[in-house]
Amino acid sequence: MKNTNKISLAGMIIAIGIVYGDIGTSPLYVMNAIINDAKAPMNITPAYVIGAISLIFWTLMIITTFKYVVLAMNADNHGEGGIFSLYALVKKNAKWLIIPALVGGSSILADGTLTPAVTVTSAVEGLKNQNFGINQHTVLIITTIILILVFMSQHFGTAVIGRLLGPVMTLWFIFLGVFGVINIFSYPQIIQALNPLKALETLFSPANKSRIFILGSVFLATTGAEALYSDMGHVGRANIRMTWPIVYTALTLNYLGQGAWIINHYQSQSFATHFTSINPFYGMLPNAWLIFGTIIATLAAIIASQALITGSFTLVSEAIGLKLLPRMIIKHTGNTKSQIYVPMVNWFLCAITLSVVWYFGSSEKMEAAYGLAITVTMLMTTILLGEYMKDQYGSKVAIPVVLFFGSIEVVFFLASMVKFVHGGYVTLFIMMIILYVMWVWYFGNKARERYDQESEYIDVMQYRDQLEKLSEDKSIPMYSTNLVYMTKMHDGYQIKRNVMYSILDEDPKRAQVYWFVSVNETDVPYESNYTVDMMGTDNMVNVQLYIGFKKNQYISTYLHQIVDNLLQQGILQNQVPKYTTEKGRKIGNFRFVIIKEMPNDLVFNNSIKPLDRHMIRERIYMQNLTASPINWFGLEFSDVVQEISPLFIYKKIDDYLVQREIVNRPKPTVYQIKPFDPDDKDFYK
Repeated sequence: MKNTNKISLAGMIIAIGIVYGDIGTSPLYVMNAIINDAKAPMNITPAYVIGAISLIFWTLMIITTFKYVVLAMNADNHGEGGIFSLYALVKKNAKWLIIPALVGGSSILADGTLTPAVTVTSAVEGLKNQNFGINQHTVLIITTIILILVFMSQHFGTAVIGRLLGPVMTLWFIFLGVFGVINIFSYPQIIQALNPLKALETLFSPANKSRIFILGSVFLATTGAEALYSDMGHVGRANIRMTWPIVYTALTLNYLGQGAWIINHYQSQSFATHFTSINPFYGMLPNAWLIFGTIIATLAAIIASQALITGSFTLVSEAIGLKLLPRMIIKHTGNTKSQIYVPMVNWFLCAITLSVVWYFGSSEKMEAAYGLAITVTMLMTTILLGEYMKDQYGSKVAIPVVLFFGSIEVVFFLASMVKFVHGGYVTLFIMMIILYVMWVWYFGNKARERYDQESEYIDVMQYRDQLEKLSEDKSIPMYSTNLVYMTKMHDGYQIKRNVMYSILDEDPKRAQVYWFVSVNETDVPYESNYTVDMMGTDNMVNVQLYIGFKKNQYISTYLHQIVDNLLQQGILQNQVPKYTTEKGRKIGNFRFVIIKEMPNDLVFNNSIKPLDRHMIRERIYMQNLTASPINWFGLEFSDVVQEISPLFIYKKIDDYLVQREIVNRPKPTVYQIKPFDPDDKDFYK
């Protein structure tokens, strides 16, 4: 386990480069959304602007600082953060906790598809403020090129990207703070926004034409908080806690500077004319700094996309380990275990993000849809965090915390519901697709296990004598020295019926040692240990591997280590091959058998409920479409045999034809055809 409390300058720079992209680029579009909420130029008053910035400041303080940086980051699973790591910590408390985990996980993955789209588009739109003759269509083309390059670079890994972009992001926050301060001097009264009473006054003021729905735009300032928690495993909790005050200060100064600029210009004719398209972030920059501002904003937007993508990789990896998503190929890209790349997720996000860019067509329309689903994620995180705090501190502490944050987030959720008709339905639709996949995978697996336990498991010990005789039967050619079945063995030596069917009933497979390997995903992210049970024999081995939910499963490598240990201990018989190119080789060959189950027989199994039948069938189809067991178990260079098996070998008696009775019928009369005789006159009659 890596030390998440270690602080270093390099770690802080990488943290700034990876973690704060989403929340750090919120000044590009939040104040623009606040202006649009005013409905008309006449409604933008100093009181409205000061109150809106006060709402932003205290939202960042309550949600991002108190909930995530102070509280949630204490709920780490061996240094890992995020909603699925949090679920792994509390899932033993109650079965229903799977619901907030599934809903929250699907929500953050879905809403995150808008993050790269809205941030990069907002940044590139700054080019329209220059005299380059760039229109919105050109903006979309440039945005598309940038996003494609971002997704193509993911296989280099977050460590490389963090080192490259950390200094750029540091410069971005300096840029935000400096130009914020410059504009604050033009209207010092903007500092009143730090008073929480100003937030409450504006929220309930008749001058606020959006009323409570202004919170939907305010919430955009803190949408990156969940990704910040998810990325904790990449850079460490201590580095995030050390850098967040710096980032928070820079964001606050910039929002105050934008507010001061708006108050100084809201009565001008130019402001009224370009009311709906004006962006205060670019408006407050001197003309000489507009080009540099656009460039640095675009780079920061790229980093915002990076924060979303790396967070998504982490979430998906955890979901796979917890059996909430189908298996996908995961590649490690750095020395830190959390630095991963998931190709399927990367290109899925790429396709959805580019579709979002061209569907909405402008950052203004994206802002109207952005943030709805993430409010759902935050509510689900609050529920799980409450369960964690109940374990740690008791209900007297947990309940007030849940009620406090939950009530605030419910208000944000209700305020964001207006986004549904303005495009929020897009992210909710994506969320429902992801939720359906998670739901089917998790509950389909539960249903399958339930029916398996009822009929498809047998006691392997009943076949021990047969396997011993088969190993010694020299009339049958040796199939393999070590024959390995990747299958789950439950308590009482219960194993799937199709495994023994494969060994004994088809062409008997003779081996020196039969291995039954169970892979148990654990809640400890990078656990790696095993147990061995020889089952009272010297040719049958029950291996239970305990692999953390964020660790790759290199089964062939693990088994060679186990065999070597057992040979050294004298538990296994000698396996030195007669012929080999490896000097001193002690271990015989391995052959792995993967049994691929097909759901075709579900149609004829009336003992399974229709809903369970659907869930099991869909889960198996997903399983066959995603990463194969060969790739998942790291067996690409091993001798692997794949066999096809029906899902359920055992059939109840009503699945068979039943003989009724034997009926003795008289034999039919046999008529002989008389040969033709041309001289027979009777024939013609």
